[in-house]
Amino acid sequence: SPLIGAETKERIHAIAREHDFQLNVPAQRLSLRQSNVVGLPMFDWGKGAKAMDLFMLEIMGGISSGLHEQGYDLLVLQVPIDDLEWSRRTLESGRADGFVILSASCSPEQLDALVEADVPFVLWGAASPEHTYCSVTGDSLTGGRLATEHLLAAGSRRIALVGGPGWKWEIHDRRRGYESALTDAGLELDPALVVHTQWSEAEKSAAAAVSELLRHEPALDGVVANSDFFALGAIEALREHGRRVPEDVAVVGYDDVSVAAFSNPPLTTIRQDGPLAGRLLARGLVQYLQTGAVSSATIPAQLVVRRSA
Repeated sequence: SPLIGAETKERIHAIAREHDFQLNVPAQRLSLRQSNVVGLPMFDWGKGAKAMDLFMLEIMGGISSGLHEQGYDLLVLQVPIDDLEWSRRTLESGRADGFVILSASCSPEQLDALVEADVPFVLWGAASPEHTYCSVTGDSLTGGRLATEHLLAAGSRRIALVGGPGWKWEIHDRRRGYESALTDAGLELDPALVVHTQWSEAEKSAAAAVSELLRHEPALDGVVANSDFFALGAIEALREHGRRVPEDVAVVGYDDVSVAAFSNPPLTTIRQDGPLAGRLLARGLVQYLQTGAVSSATIPAQLVVRRSA
């Protein structure tokens, strides 16, 4: 405190050293009403806990390391998707100062409840234009366009866009990029080639979607998948229907998770830097907690070419 003189401060420090005094951090946090903990909710949609996919784990690792650099810890919370009061209870209990929200598992109702309650949080995913809050997102518009342009350059003409719920802003932006690339190439947009699914059981849902597509789109020769796991499911379905990848149907994934380079065939994909996204999420939330400043950041999209396209 500036109210304490230098001589008194030194005397206190000398006594502390003499008696090997250690600060009681939990007591200090209690007195300051600050936990220096950030909560990461895992929303349970009623089907039991699901393992996080590799890209979300990469983001989670970046969040943890980014928080650690700033003196914060990460607390993982299990939250029923229909519980809209969890954030208030967690804040009032002093267990966390704010939250990191992963849009892939969060419902619109949950996000609206967080905004209405003025809860401190940062979102991984495209922010709604109707609200102002901290966010970090990928450049999905560019990513969707890069993936589609690459398939067009390779000769594909009947290109499907597969995976992810259509109401998610990032999926919406990837579709815009996909459609703009097709339009610029002089191709007619066909809504039948766009298939939305939930994020859960990505490989299984994508495999089912591609199998159904092949029944009424036998000329399908390209797939843009909205995650690498959607892409792996698509490739499996194509094999089951006797289609070779990439000779008959070229496939591009999204995220560039660690297994993408080791799939069969190695996956062409759109890279997003998950650890960087996590560190930016941590930085944005701590900045908001300390200053009230709202920030947003965008992770660039980069095409990584491998054998699947």
